[in-house]
Amino acid sequence: MKLDILAFGAHPDDVELGCGATIAKEIDLGKKVGIVDLTRGELGTRGSAEIREEEASAAATILGVQIRENLGFRDGFFVNDEKHQLEIIKMIRKYRPEIVLCNAIDDRHIDHGKGSKLVSDACFLSGLRKIETVCNGQLQTEWRPKVVYHYIQWRNIEPDFVVDVTGYIEKKVESVLAYGTQFYDKNSTEPSTPITSKNFLDSITYRAKDLGRLINKDFAEGFTAERYLAVNSLEDLI
Repeated sequence: MKLDILAFGAHPDDVELGCGATIAKEIDLGKKVGIVDLTRGELGTRGSAEIREEEASAAATILGVQIRENLGFRDGFFVNDEKHQLEIIKMIRKYRPEIVLCNAIDDRHIDHGKGSKLVSDACFLSGLRKIETVCNGQLQTEWRPKVVYHYIQWRNIEPDFVVDVTGYIEKKVESVLAYGTQFYDKNSTEPSTPITSKNFLDSITYRAKDLGRLINKDFAEGFTAERYLAVNSLEDLI
């Protein structure tokens, strides 16, 4: 299956938190979008890998993505090496996306920065024809996405561009709340973490609202780019 956009996250819920509204909007615009999670999030303080898998499936249904896969890398301990790069290359060649979205380049959780560089490096290597990969018994051909963009996560990194997601923030929040074990629940008796506070849950909306304010829209999501952004005309800028 050929996808327009393939979004990678180090953990299930990274994609929803980082760019869920953008994905929902692109799907409404007719784009085919998929998600690949690098780990099962098994080191998460709350819940379990099995529960997280169910939550990820529910979130994918809410967003309406075409596919969601999990590579099963070790949460907290995966590295950027040939073994891991090849698994990501297989995904890129399998779905042949024009655009790849991935973790923030620098963030509070060590897996986010690692995952960001791992996916970015694999996107480049995927375009080298002498790297051979096999998927479902078939030899794959090379494929390099046109662009790699990094969504913003815990840290308030200055975005290189923002996407107007007015009308889609509610669906983003709904997809995040599909992870019932991970976020604010006033009745929960499990340990508290930085992402289980009500303030963190509220930040999904107020951070998007603040980025929207800066472009004279209601809501926006920010991204960083690895190379210069280009437009055909000044009229392309809003």
